[in-house]
Amino acid sequence: MSDKKGLFEPFDSSSNDHNITHLSGMYKNWFLDYASYVILERAVPAIEDGMKPVHRRILHSMWEMEDGRYNKVANVIGNTMKYHPHGDASIGDAMVQIGQKDLLIDMQGNWGNIFTGDSAAAPRYIEARLSKFALDVVFNPKTTTWQSSYDGRNKEPVTLPVKFPLLLAMGVEGIAVGLACKILPHNFCELIDGSIAILRGRKAEIVPDFPTGGLADFSNYNDGLRGGRIRVRARIGMYDKKTLVISEIPFSTTTSSLIESILNANEKGKIKVRKVEDNTAENVEILVHLAVGSDPDKTIDALYAFTDCELSISPNAGVIENDRPRFVGVNEMLKISTHKTLEQLKRELELELHELQEKWHFASLEKIFIKEEMYIDFKKYSDRETLYQYLYERFRPFKKKFLREVQDEDLQKLTQIPMIRITRFDSIKADDLLKELDLKIEQVKHHLINLTDYAVEFFKDLKKKYGTGRERKTEIKSFENIVASRVVIANEKLYVNREEGFAGYGLKKDEFVSDCSDIDDLIVFRKDGTMVVSKVQDKAFVGKDLLHIAIFKKNDERTTYNLIYRDGPKGAVLMKRFNVTGITRDKPYDLCKGTAGSEILYFSANPNGEAERVTVFLKPAVALRKLQFDLDFSELAIKSRSSMGNMVTRNPVKKVVIKEKGMSTLGAHKVWFDEAVRRINYDVKGTYLGEFMVEDKILVVTTSGYYSLKAVELTAHFDDDIILMEKFDPAKILTAVYWDGESKLHFVKRFALDASSTRVHFITENPESRVELVSLETAPVINLQFAKIKGFAPKDEKVKLADFIEVRNIKAKGNKLSPNKIKDVSPVETAESKKKTIAIPREEIEFENTSISPVEAMRLAAKKKAEFEEKHKDLDKPNQLNLF
Repeated sequence: MSDKKGLFEPFDSSSNDHNITHLSGMYKNWFLDYASYVILERAVPAIEDGMKPVHRRILHSMWEMEDGRYNKVANVIGNTMKYHPHGDASIGDAMVQIGQKDLLIDMQGNWGNIFTGDSAAAPRYIEARLSKFALDVVFNPKTTTWQSSYDGRNKEPVTLPVKFPLLLAMGVEGIAVGLACKILPHNFCELIDGSIAILRGRKAEIVPDFPTGGLADFSNYNDGLRGGRIRVRARIGMYDKKTLVISEIPFSTTTSSLIESILNANEKGKIKVRKVEDNTAENVEILVHLAVGSDPDKTIDALYAFTDCELSISPNAGVIENDRPRFVGVNEMLKISTHKTLEQLKRELELELHELQEKWHFASLEKIFIKEEMYIDFKKYSDRETLYQYLYERFRPFKKKFLREVQDEDLQKLTQIPMIRITRFDSIKADDLLKELDLKIEQVKHHLINLTDYAVEFFKDLKKKYGTGRERKTEIKSFENIVASRVVIANEKLYVNREEGFAGYGLKKDEFVSDCSDIDDLIVFRKDGTMVVSKVQDKAFVGKDLLHIAIFKKNDERTTYNLIYRDGPKGAVLMKRFNVTGITRDKPYDLCKGTAGSEILYFSANPNGEAERVTVFLKPAVALRKLQFDLDFSELAIKSRSSMGNMVTRNPVKKVVIKEKGMSTLGAHKVWFDEAVRRINYDVKGTYLGEFMVEDKILVVTTSGYYSLKAVELTAHFDDDIILMEKFDPAKILTAVYWDGESKLHFVKRFALDASSTRVHFITENPESRVELVSLETAPVINLQFAKIKGFAPKDEKVKLADFIEVRNIKAKGNKLSPNKIKDVSPVETAESKKKTIAIPREEIEFENTSISPVEAMRLAAKKKAEFEEKHKDLDKPNQLNLF
């Protein structure tokens, strides 16, 4: 047999081999080295320039190769490998990522598509060069600190002297060993405005802006730190009555992944669409064709609830500072970057001042050297020391004119001036050069003294040169919470077997109850007085002796249950009305007093709080004369489900039968419109619209020239350009003043509203046409302010529109309001408008300071709105939301 021990045989402690390396020690040391390397050298960006090492090396390599022309990306990758100790694929991928941010690299060829997710062409087919912005703000070899490359053959920058919050503008994501970072991209112009605000001593607040656009709710952003959450949504609109169009997609998705998520939701029955069509080219366009009978508003909410049309993003702002990881908020990061930019600008100015002073010093020496003809006696001196001694003596009388002491290096340059330059020396030009240098030196000194102002102008110049086309793409909004059960389509059918006590969507041979979805809950009432709510399943036991089974709607305060029950086998008979709102799933609830042997004698479920009349028949008994009597549930108050109820009788009841169906005892719904999320609600949020019955509708008029009648549904979507919104009254006449984009004139028209129409366009089709003012008053009055013509402006004119134009067909163009050029159209307050209308002038919600942060703008808007509502709180309600 072999003398070699097996791999898994026990270790012999008596062995003479003392050269043992313990695995635990190796693991501890090597793992820490590896973890530190990955964190510091690969995955996490440095706060100084906002770059990972691979990005820094790519840009440095491109700067080395920069000659104004495009270079093959393959060549750039090859040159970068002198500095980056990894494969060409990682360098190429990182370079494409930088290029797609469209900030530092000027690209040529197919660099992929951030919308569709298409990859870039092979490096040999695409070209790149540094952008003008990168050359302006990223590089300066004079202020760069250098280090040896990994093999010691070359020098590379430790960090680049970036003069811009590049990390926040581009965003970055990286996963290291036990550490990750995710910094989201922010808007170019807003970062500049924020830096200017910081330099001026104000607080800056920034939120991300994504290149894919879309909508975003930053209410839980948490300054970009861990624990924050951003909700992003696609921009979905109506293409036509049967088609939705997605024009912007959420950040971190592509059109392909988004369409796949829509198709998956369709296959699972969460939504119902006929087909999805991708027409994306330069801009995103995904057409979602709706199934017959689908509600567009509900489908939009379903897309947000069940597909990638809405996503949550969790930021984690981590950076490397002084070779250590640090977690810092984005606003603090902007502050650090701004101060580093200030330091860089100061260092550049100091270097420039030094160079200008050196030029001035040598120009002065040269002028004196030539003017005093010091070169004539050079032949008398055979060596450098004696010559320099001679020159020092000659310059001594002029010592006070110099900025510094004359040095050997200065004399060396003077002795090397060609004779032809000496013979052609022009004293006047020399004086002009010195004056020019003096002006430049004074200017640089002024900038150093007023460094903050200089930095502000630097940022303003960047915005002016490179800010065009970099406006915010992601709209800041507050999102409502979409209740999935409200928007999911009924993809199943609920059945019940009353005899065996089973219910579910798999019992297709039994009694049909209603349409449902697989995420719904069902509510069951039994004859013994118990109630239970459970999840809809394929087949589940719900109990025998069922009185009622239906789909349960949480927090439903409209559905009212009318109940008559007997307390115990021989107890009193009581009646009650109640709602079922919040419950615990699968928990039995006793609707009676809890006495054993209780029984429900009469039960009805009323979706809109109806209260019927019933007849109660008593069992015959001695001395009992009246054996029947009527009860009216409308006389009974609606209480909680745990209430005992009101006494009906103590006599035994034979049966209870319905005598007459009743009307709803519930009042109309009080409805509010929340402008922040652009939804109606019953929760006293936003502008009060009035009380609405089931059949009532909401009239909505937009500046784009549409009016629509919306049902009172919490899932309804409303346009962003609403100019009027109120309860629809078919008797009212709509008066509209609009600007005709074709004739460039104002027109007015009056017409009746068609109650059968859902969405109608009532102005001219020109894309520049827009509604200026609308009114539902009987006799509206407006004021016309005219523009100046050759320095003269006609007097303002008041127009009574009811007298100016009669009611016509909606298709009529209307009457020309005035032959003169109108500067402004405004409503005149009348007794009728004072009672019914709140007008919010547009100028009250605009801001002169265009550099204000989006978050601060939202706060100011909310503050101004609150002040306006407080000012007009004495007006009669319901209000008419009228945004003139």
